[in-house]
Amino acid sequence: MKRHDERHVPIALTLQAVHEQTTLALGNGSAGMTGAPDKRVLEQATADLLVRLADLQDAFHADGRRALLLILQGRDASGKDGVIKTVYGAFNPTGVQVAAFGPPTPLELRHDFLWRIHQVIPPRGMIGVFNRSHYEDVLAVRVRKLAPVAVWQARFEQINHFESMLHANGVVIRKCFLHISQNEQRERLLARLDDPTKNWKFRVEDLDDRARWDEYTEAYRELLTRCSTPDAPWFVVPADNKALRNYLVARMLVDTLESLNPTYPAMQDAVRAAARHLA
Repeated sequence: MKRHDERHVPIALTLQAVHEQTTLALGNGSAGMTGAPDKRVLEQATADLLVRLADLQDAFHADGRRALLLILQGRDASGKDGVIKTVYGAFNPTGVQVAAFGPPTPLELRHDFLWRIHQVIPPRGMIGVFNRSHYEDVLAVRVRKLAPVAVWQARFEQINHFESMLHANGVVIRKCFLHISQNEQRERLLARLDDPTKNWKFRVEDLDDRARWDEYTEAYRELLTRCSTPDAPWFVVPADNKALRNYLVARMLVDTLESLNPTYPAMQDAVRAAARHLA
């Protein structure tokens, strides 16, 4: 498949996967990117990428050999919904599925923590996205002390085994932590209060989580390094700049899909022969 011409894209603007040895400060300064192009350039570059994504998804859906799962994690107002709306808006809805995870239901609590996750893993040929995920079980559960330390600590290895199993069965996994600074989150949360189309999203728990900022930072730091594997890498996405955030996620998805080289299946000989007799 021919690579789409991206005249507006700075070649150096790509995400690097987190490695176990990586030192992640996750400070406010790393939520932005020095020297990033201006909004207009980024939006045009993203538009170019979305055209390419649409072509790649069409072939990926027809190919049907693999599934692709994008996991989005991030603090409140980091832009998970915005990424889904912008980037996944390029896709044909018949080949996409979206799952969002809130607090587990009573039934889900009676199962292992991965039970509800496994049920919505995309099938081959589909591109799925998780708005939050099983990583809440080593984030919120940890910070809010909803389970003993021994329970959530054991989950890091369980998650790695789970994702490795999915990978071995044809599920390509990419995970993005949308990294927002304290000041930018404050501005976005305040903006929600004044916007009737967004203030319904505001929860008292958002303020509770903000008060635990440092605890969440430490929790994210550990999960990003312990659960970034060759089978399911984590990427830290600077999310203070919405246009940059959307571009970087779109760029990573294009690179991922191109590396898979999806191809359209050849027409079966029986179908070709039958089609010759079309009236």
